Amino acid sequence: MEPRLPNLAKSCAAFERATQLIPGGVNSPARAFGAVGGHPLFIERARGQYLFDIDGNRYLDYIGSWGPMILGHADPRVIEAIQRAAEKGTSYGAPTENESRLAELILRAVPSIERVRLVNSGTEATMSAIRVARGVTGRSGIVKFSGCYHGHVDSLLVAAGSAAATLGVPDSPGVTPGVSSDTIVLNYNDADAVAQAFDSHGEKIAAVILEPIVGNMGTVIPTKTFLETLRRETSKHGSVLIFDEVMTGFRVAYGGAQSLFGIEPDMTTLGKIVGGGLPLAAYGGKAEIMDQVMPAGKIYQAGTLAGNPLATAAGAKTLEILRDEPPYQQLENLGAQLAAGLESAAKRAGIPAQMQRVGSMMTLFFSEAEVTDWPSADRCNRKRFSDYFWGLIENGVYMPCSQFEALFFSNCHTHEDIELTIAAAERVLAKMANN
Repeated sequence: MEPRLPNLAKSCAAFERATQLIPGGVNSPARAFGAVGGHPLFIERARGQYLFDIDGNRYLDYIGSWGPMILGHADPRVIEAIQRAAEKGTSYGAPTENESRLAELILRAVPSIERVRLVNSGTEATMSAIRVARGVTGRSGIVKFSGCYHGHVDSLLVAAGSAAATLGVPDSPGVTPGVSSDTIVLNYNDADAVAQAFDSHGEKIAAVILEPIVGNMGTVIPTKTFLETLRRETSKHGSVLIFDEVMTGFRVAYGGAQSLFGIEPDMTTLGKIVGGGLPLAAYGGKAEIMDQVMPAGKIYQAGTLAGNPLATAAGAKTLEILRDEPPYQQLENLGAQLAAGLESAAKRAGIPAQMQRVGSMMTLFFSEAEVTDWPSADRCNRKRFSDYFWGLIENGVYMPCSQFEALFFSNCHTHEDIELTIAAAERVLAKMANN
């Protein structure tokens, strides 16, 4: 029997209501289904590896709140930690020991971080890291890479990927020419362009920021030469190398992508998993850099809710579980199974596709050629991805709603879940090939 689109009447009504209240009906563009058409599903609850929408439909979840739910949704240990913290109060505007507890976990996991400052979001983390880099170097120039998304920071919202690419507005209105003129945009994995940029502008470049594994134009993996060139050129010219590990930190490995590649940045931004699913992020780095942040130094950065007791409780408990019960080999095994199955399904259907994966983050690109940067990602077949997405929704599988987003799964997913997902993809891709 052919699968049928589940009943989405309540989600449709909820979206109509939301569009009268919220710009575009969503509070973050990546949720808008702009890349796949239709309207977003409104979620009522989640548990383990499943999402449940307000129409009562259940989906195997391959978003995981865009990465942080590595332990699955509503892990009882994390929920208990949040509840215990909430019973004591939700915000104090004063220091707590739990902030230091979380900071210690971060420092022990990521050796390149000698000092860390907690903030509320990945955007705050990257914005603050850029300010600190400019403050310690006395320079204004920033190098970023097309397709890497670092939050809605003015100087970084230039040739951005993810939702901005989906909506076709990589250069957002409201970002002034004065701000964007300090940003040099290069293609990811282009080591020669990096060297040339430093040859021409090295004395003006305060920092280079990048996703060490990209998740915001789909999963794109750096070459060894690219990372080594970045480390060499930034060190040579006295610039700050910033790894944006908001997505990859504690996801691809406990020590993040930098631990996989053996490249030590000067600064790192973290988010997603570090907050255990609550709004929390962090930036950190060498002590000589971070000790210039107020009140230790003169570079200003602050936040009333930074280090919120509920978020630090969730984050610390999550990191402790990942440290004491590491799921990474399990996730690697499941990831290999899923990647091979999805790639094979596309091949059997005769649909050109490229699978790219690191651990439990991956992307099936509907492209005939390998994806190494934004120009190659941009050549993917968006219509084909849309058909694939809705076909999987029909089969109870919730994939990212954009070709330019990585999928994630949790340690609650089972081999049986993966097999069900592969079987669903086979049906969908075969149907696509026949249409």
